[in-house]
Amino acid sequence: MTFQETLDFLYTQLPVFHLQGASAYKKDLSRTQALLAYLGNPHHAFNTIHIAGTNGKGSCSHYLASVLQEANYKTGLYTSPHVLHFGERIKINGRYVEEDFVIRFVERIKHLFPEIKPSFFEVTVAMAFQYFAEKKVDIAVIETGVGGKLDSTNVITPILSLITNISYDHMDLLGDTLPQIASQKAGIIKKQVPVVIGERQKEVESVFVQTAQNQNADLFFASDYHQIYKNKYINGSMWCQVKQSNGHEFEIKSGLLGDYQLKNLAGILQSVEVLRQKGIKIAEEAMHLGIEKVILNTGFRGRWQILSENPLTVCDIAHNKEGIRSVLETAAGYAPSHLHIVLGVVKDKDLTKILRLMPQEASYYFSQAHIPRALPAIELHQKAIEFGLKGLVFEEVNTAIAHAKSAASTKDLVLVCGSNFLVAEIR
Repeated sequence: MTFQETLDFLYTQLPVFHLQGASAYKKDLSRTQALLAYLGNPHHAFNTIHIAGTNGKGSCSHYLASVLQEANYKTGLYTSPHVLHFGERIKINGRYVEEDFVIRFVERIKHLFPEIKPSFFEVTVAMAFQYFAEKKVDIAVIETGVGGKLDSTNVITPILSLITNISYDHMDLLGDTLPQIASQKAGIIKKQVPVVIGERQKEVESVFVQTAQNQNADLFFASDYHQIYKNKYINGSMWCQVKQSNGHEFEIKSGLLGDYQLKNLAGILQSVEVLRQKGIKIAEEAMHLGIEKVILNTGFRGRWQILSENPLTVCDIAHNKEGIRSVLETAAGYAPSHLHIVLGVVKDKDLTKILRLMPQEASYYFSQAHIPRALPAIELHQKAIEFGLKGLVFEEVNTAIAHAKSAASTKDLVLVCGSNFLVAEIR
C-alpha cells in the first residue's frame, strides 16, 4: 500500500474518534496494552512526560518539546488530532514520522485488528511508541487524547505529569461535573512521579491533592510559583513579564500568541524546574529559546495563528466554553473596530454554552467542516438566532473567510474558530 492507501485503510477499518465521536472511544487500556505487548513494549525504552487537561495541553506539549530540543535532547512528540498532515501526530525534533515507517508498521500489525479490535487512536499511540523506540529518542512528550485515566496513552510511567486546567468538554465521556472531569484527568498521576497542575481551580484542586497524596507524588500548582503578565506583541511574538514566588523577575518571549498562553507558560516554567530536579539539564538559554522558537522547532499550528493582515485574520482551534472565552478575550485585547467571526462546530459540543459567550454585536459567517461529526452550518445558524447572533451561512470555510474579509475594514478583526476540523480546511 502507498502512504495514502495506508491511512485510508486505517480510517475505514478502525473506529476514528475525530470522525465518529464517542462511539470510537474505548474505555479501557486492554487493546493498547495488547498491541504494545505484541511489539515488545516499546514504551519502556525511553523517558516520557505525560500531559493532560481540557485546554492548553497541545500548546504545553509543543512548548516542552521545543525546550527539550533546545537543550539538545532527541525529543519525540505525540499529539492529536492533526490539522493538515498525519505526521503532525508523531514527530521527532519537529520532523514528521516517515511515511515508509507508517506503511511498514500497519503491515506489521494489521493482522491483529480482527482479534484486538483497536481504535484508530490506539493504533497511532502504539505506532508512536514503536517509532520513538526505534529512533532511540532521549525523551518523548505525550499528549493525552480524551481524559487521562482511561486514555490510551496512560500505559506509560513518565518522569513528570502536567495537567493544564479543567473545564467542561467531552462530558458524555468524562462526567457532568468539574470534579468528575478532574478525576479522569488526574488518572495520569503515577506513584512517586511529580505532577504539575497549571492553575489552581477551587472546584477541583482537592481532587489533585488527594490523588497525589494517594500516589505519594509531589504536587506543584504552577500558579503558586509563577505569575505571568503580557507586556506587548512585537513582530509575531508575545513578550511576557514573569514574577516568581522567590522574588525573581525576568522577561520571556513566546512564539505562541494569545493571552491564554500566559497560564500555559506558568505550567511550562514549573515543569522545567521539576525536570531540572529530576536531573534533566535545561539551561536558561534553552528554556527561553524553546519558548520563543516553539513554532519553528515543532511546526505547531492553529493557536491564535495569524493568517493575514489588513484586515487581521486569525484562526484558533478553540472549541469549548473556556477555550472560546479565552480566544474572545484575546480578540478584545486587539480593540478591533468590528469583529467578524467564522464559526463551525461539531455535533457533540455543548452549543448552548458556546453561543452564550458570543458577542451579539459581531458579524457571523456560519460554516462547517466536511466530516460526519460536523454540525451543518444551517443548523448552527438556526441555533445562533436564538441567542441574537446574526450572520450568513456557508458550506465551505474558505468561502466564509473570503466573505468576512471582503466585508471587513482594515481596522476590523476576522476570527475563525469553533473546531479543529474547520481550521484544518483553511487553505
